[in-house]
Amino acid sequence: MSAGRDPLAPLIEHTLLKPDAARADVERLCGEAVRFGFAAVCVNSAHVAACARLLRGSRVRVCVTVGFPLGAQLPEVKAYEARRAVEEGASEVDMVMNLGTLKSGDDALVEADIRGVVRAAGPGAAVKVILETALLTREEKVRAALIARAAGAAFVKTSTGFGPGGATVEDVRLLRETVGPDMGVKASGGIRTRREAEAMVAAGANRIGTSSGVALVGAGGGTTPGG
Repeated sequence: MSAGRDPLAPLIEHTLLKPDAARADVERLCGEAVRFGFAAVCVNSAHVAACARLLRGSRVRVCVTVGFPLGAQLPEVKAYEARRAVEEGASEVDMVMNLGTLKSGDDALVEADIRGVVRAAGPGAAVKVILETALLTREEKVRAALIARAAGAAFVKTSTGFGPGGATVEDVRLLRETVGPDMGVKASGGIRTRREAEAMVAAGANRIGTSSGVALVGAGGGTTPGG
């Protein structure tokens, strides 16, 4: 079986978020994504234009991080970053929720922050909300997922890959139970083996964010931070 036909490949977002990513790294990322048939590449906003150019004519989407990795930026800054990234070729936006605002109990402000990014990204770009689940209680995870859904996001996502913990099967299952069958759930953070990825899918994830995508489809390869 060729890597491009691997049933796991269309669920993978091939991720490169390390701060020292060079042009050659971005080119390699995009080449691998096309070769193995991954759903998307996930990069910081500085790399969106290059990825859009390299992936033109392919089915691989460009996903950009917004408010990354802390989520504590001003709402208008997140909205601007999302809008500019979409203008440069991103078709998916992974924004980090403002966790301090959530923990302060201001759910309306959290929702407004997300809704601003959804509006800025426009109807053609899917917005995923990163919850950083390792920093949340069970009740906060449920609240955060419901807020994201109410704000019009397309996905909830577990982790940045830069926090104190990554995706867990239990969190993916909880998020799927919370948002129901019609919203996406992206498992991301620390997923380095095929067995881990398949467990996330079985728990309800329909996207896998990882810097180990090539390894997951059985072709070898290493990992980098942020996957």
